[in-house]
Amino acid sequence: MRKLHRIAAVCAIGAAMVAGNVMAQTAAAKEETGKDIAFNRSKGNCLACHGMPTVPDAESTGLYGPPLIAMSARFPDKAKLRAQIWDATATNPSTSMPPFGKHGVLSEQEIDKVTDFVYGL
Repeated sequence: MRKLHRIAAVCAIGAAMVAGNVMAQTAAAKEETGKDIAFNRSKGNCLACHGMPTVPDAESTGLYGPPLIAMSARFPDKAKLRAQIWDATATNPSTSMPPFGKHGVLSEQEIDKVTDFVYGL
């Protein structure tokens, strides 16, 4: 009887480890990218104002903000681009761009991801 209990316990531990590994892989696979965040209407929503002519699936883009092209040339210092996304009012108090970081619209990690995505455009 004890041997059966040990076998059952080992099987249960093994199953829990496999399930935990699968759950971790699933969570990693579903992690949002900078593009996901930028396109998400309840988060970055960059497409509401900015055009992205180099991104084929960027549909219904806005014309209000400048197009997001040649961003690494426009912002050679990537930190300045990140600061612009975090709080554009710091350099232009009359801007209409929301301060995504200052107002907590996006987390620090989300801003990093959006910055990486936009910088690559």
